[in-house]
Amino acid sequence: MLSVFRRFIRSKFGAFAALLFLGIVAAAFIMGDITSGKFGASLGSGETAAKAGGSRLTVTELQDRVQRVFENARRSNPGLQIGDFLAQGGAAQVYDQLVASLTLKEYANDQKVHISKRLVDAQIAQIPAFQDAAGNFSQENFRQLLLRERITEQALRDDISREILERQMLAPIALGVKLPDSVVLPYASLLLEARQGTIAAVPASAFTDIKDPTDAQLSDFYKANAARYTIPEQRRIRYAVIDTERFAQAAQPTDAEITAAYNQNKAAYAARENRSFEQLILPTEAAAKAIAGQVRGGKSLAAAAQGAGLSISTLADESREALAAASSAAVADAGFAAKQGDLVGPMRGSLGWVLLRVTAVKTTPARPLSAVRDEIVATLRAQKEKRLLNDFTGKIEDQIANGGSFEEVVKDNGLKLETTPFLLSSGKQVENAAYEPPADVKPLLAPVFGMNQDDDAQLIPITADKRYALAAPGDVQAAAPPPLAKIKALVVMQYKLAQGNEKAKALAEQIRAKVAKGMKLADAVKGAGIPLPAPQTVGGRRADIMRDGQRPPAQVAMLFAMAPGSVKTLPVGEDRGYFIVQLDGIKHGDAGNDKALLNQVRDQLSDVAGQEYGQQFERAVEKQLGVKRNANAVAAVQRALASANNGGQ
Repeated sequence: MLSVFRRFIRSKFGAFAALLFLGIVAAAFIMGDITSGKFGASLGSGETAAKAGGSRLTVTELQDRVQRVFENARRSNPGLQIGDFLAQGGAAQVYDQLVASLTLKEYANDQKVHISKRLVDAQIAQIPAFQDAAGNFSQENFRQLLLRERITEQALRDDISREILERQMLAPIALGVKLPDSVVLPYASLLLEARQGTIAAVPASAFTDIKDPTDAQLSDFYKANAARYTIPEQRRIRYAVIDTERFAQAAQPTDAEITAAYNQNKAAYAARENRSFEQLILPTEAAAKAIAGQVRGGKSLAAAAQGAGLSISTLADESREALAAASSAAVADAGFAAKQGDLVGPMRGSLGWVLLRVTAVKTTPARPLSAVRDEIVATLRAQKEKRLLNDFTGKIEDQIANGGSFEEVVKDNGLKLETTPFLLSSGKQVENAAYEPPADVKPLLAPVFGMNQDDDAQLIPITADKRYALAAPGDVQAAAPPPLAKIKALVVMQYKLAQGNEKAKALAEQIRAKVAKGMKLADAVKGAGIPLPAPQTVGGRRADIMRDGQRPPAQVAMLFAMAPGSVKTLPVGEDRGYFIVQLDGIKHGDAGNDKALLNQVRDQLSDVAGQEYGQQFERAVEKQLGVKRNANAVAAVQRALASANNGGQ
């Protein structure tokens, strides 16, 4: 269901549940993915995975959707393997979400609820990727992007319609959820609870008597732990750089163009005068005349204004046009006719009676063409280079859209094809830790590692409006562990660490048993028979330890899940040993008088409760419609995908 899927978004593989079409069509992808034309052909065929009324979800459709979700997940995490994806419940989550969508759509049809074309059009028009530079919807951008992503317009419209429908039907259910203090108080008080405990460690490295493994033992260990040594997928990147330098000669402006540009902007190069003023605006002519009389009698405008309980404003470096717009043409003419230091007014302005005193006059002489020629040349050259670059890249995009191969487009346009060595998604090389990718390659890493090997080449900006690269994946090395011989020393070390970890587990359990019978943890550690670190006392309030959403270390978090006086063991992780954790005491919290905390927790729980209401509504609708689920559908899809994506491909 959708609420289950929302929790999934926050999980380890949540990225693939929040798919974005070109990074911005979030609304259309609560559905998890957009079905492209090539997948749309499979709808309605194959075994039924679920059926709601007259609508059904096929196993083929489910498999296609899960495959796309997995592929999109790999764009943000190139090291993701299909086995990990499925083990975390990826296929089941997508299945639940698709069934929920199917169910709500059928329920909406029964209730005569429909999404209008106009509403979908409005959503599409708001998508930035479909807009031009002025922010208006561009039919050409819309067509090109759908073509590039192999998505039909109808598929996009269907997914947007479903998302709007789900939002309209589920959002009102969560509105107005307000939980009483009796429900909120226990949860809020938990945040104020303080606990103290003692933690001891039994490191795997403390066991120094472990012998080197035989070849057979080492080989078995390596096979069993192949995932630990797996090198993420590596790719070569093929690219061809396009920059404005190739248009340098064609972009050089002619004398006629330079002269025309000068004449078109003659006003900008003409002589001009800017002035600075002190200004005072009064509501009546009589008041303005009184202030003017004081100034002409020797007072400063500021002092005269202050005596009347007023203050002046300053106008710095004003043009005649700006002053006219702020007051009136007559005031501006008078202000620019006066000498520096003169008082102008009182005169009628747009806001009242104006007094101006000229404080500075700045004159800029006219600039002839010879003086601004270089400036005009630089501006025209930049404009022409940008236009020529846009025309050139547009031509390349059209060639790609019309089926041109990467090699053909590069050759036909006289570009230089370059290929990187095998790189990780970070840009590093496995065999050369000191390697740094060229500056042109760094912006290509994320887009190219997000592409499928058979995807069309893409134009990727290196420096916007100046430098681009036409790029595509080259050879791909699937994620795989290296030969054992290459990392034998490392594997031997980790084999011995794993053996030490088993001994650490046994010793930690012995210590735990002694402490559970009444022995002090410090004494049990001292009597362990091998040197171990001294136990440490830790503790604090739950709210402080988990402040700002940070997760405390697992051994500290365990204290808040234990019964008083209990003692437990906990693996350190990565075969590094075991912790022994003893809870020494609990100081219960009471948030009854902390209204701010109660309201904060109430808001959080209300959101959770709202999602739960939505989930229960979905379940009720599914039951009412008699939705049929194929219990074997997910397992069948998992088997098919595991086989088709062998090695993560």
